[in-house]
Amino acid sequence: MPKEGITPRAQDYSQWYLDIVQQADLADYAEVVKGCIVFKPTGYAIWEAIQRGLDDRIKATGHVNAYFPLLIPKSFLMKEAEHVEGFAPEVAEVTRAGGEDLAEPYVIRPTSETIIGYFYSKWVRSYRDLPLLINQWANVMRWEMRTRPFLRTTEFLWQEGHTVHATEEDAERETLLILHEVYADFVEKDMAIPVIKGLKSEKEKFPGALRSYCIEAMMQDGRALQAGTSHNLGQNFARAFDITYTDQQNTIQYAWTTSWGVSTRLIGALIMTHSDDEGLVIPPRLAPTQVVVVPIYRNDAERSVVMEAVQRMTAEWKGRLRFKIDNRDNLTPGFKFNEWELKGVPIRVEIGPKDIEKGSVAIARRDQPGREGKSFVPQDGLTDRLTALLEEIQQALYRRALTFREEHTADVATYEELKQQIERGFARCYWAGTTEDEKRIQEETRATIRCIPLDQPQQAGRCVYTGKETTQQVIFARAY
Repeated sequence: MPKEGITPRAQDYSQWYLDIVQQADLADYAEVVKGCIVFKPTGYAIWEAIQRGLDDRIKATGHVNAYFPLLIPKSFLMKEAEHVEGFAPEVAEVTRAGGEDLAEPYVIRPTSETIIGYFYSKWVRSYRDLPLLINQWANVMRWEMRTRPFLRTTEFLWQEGHTVHATEEDAERETLLILHEVYADFVEKDMAIPVIKGLKSEKEKFPGALRSYCIEAMMQDGRALQAGTSHNLGQNFARAFDITYTDQQNTIQYAWTTSWGVSTRLIGALIMTHSDDEGLVIPPRLAPTQVVVVPIYRNDAERSVVMEAVQRMTAEWKGRLRFKIDNRDNLTPGFKFNEWELKGVPIRVEIGPKDIEKGSVAIARRDQPGREGKSFVPQDGLTDRLTALLEEIQQALYRRALTFREEHTADVATYEELKQQIERGFARCYWAGTTEDEKRIQEETRATIRCIPLDQPQQAGRCVYTGKETTQQVIFARAY
């Protein structure tokens, strides 16, 4: 049975999502600031865990962190035509400060290619300065008409990497390195979300990029969510901002640049991939609290005995498990069970006087609500048992999400089949259409080419729209 206050997914998936955000205490609407949210402690703790996992991988691949200004001279944004066209509707400007009109307006960064390009043109002089590998953790602003917490807000948090290279080959290698070893690795291993890695179509690529790559995930309503992008910018931004270097032959060359980013929409992906009608579900590797202990007692005497057992039991967890002891006396055990289920803690441990007599505890795993996920186990060896169970839950969540995606992905051969399949999930098909063809399909079905998978078939087939023979397959889906 769905929890009170949570609309069942089958009834209204969109409202279910909003209910999870509210009931799990992840965020609040910033009502006095259009389109923005307040990250509540639980929601921000998840973002901090995402930051840690990504930041470790970013640094392990040789990148370092820096920080650039929030405000960008408007003229900078105008230097790259395709870029400004792509972001113009979303830009917020600062035209007055200190009681005076500004000689040149500032743009609140929608992304930082332009301001970073300006500084890179100062910092790069020789081939010895390359590659330049910098990442920034920041907030950005894109003026949105329709917002949804974490998925699409006017201000959001993210990381954006910006690198400079001597050759196109180096830039392409960097772009794919981030896609595979940072984004896909983190999302699949830590978030337990299977992704499809691919190239964006010309219509869907980042404004000003040479090539854009992405990872696409399927949510429980069958729609796609772009979980991360990595862009080979070619020399477009280098030419716009005069990012040049002197090569080994003492010749001045334009550099090749990349940019890549993921944002707090990963929290939205987490909610929509794993959660259920009971509340939030968080994979153990990402969970701020992996195990919550709920002591059960009826009086002070029992409380003393139970809490002594809890302290003894959890003494060896420090450094091995992220845990919390819920010893609030003003709340019933049932209330606590409900709260921690709502907040998605992977394992709940219950212990009372009878459990102490038996030398056991009750364990409830969040990925299996109700009796199915509850068991009684000995206190001896509990730490190892919990560690193993956390890994079991992590893998079970990934397998469940992967099975769902496979069951809701189908190969289609005709346009009619495509229109039917996107009602339930991903449509995989051969494609030899034009950008105009893609636009017409989007107008008629609200589906887009999510990506051109890196794994392509060996045999040829007929384009789902034009009938032309091709070896290229794409994924069509409706998306967030």
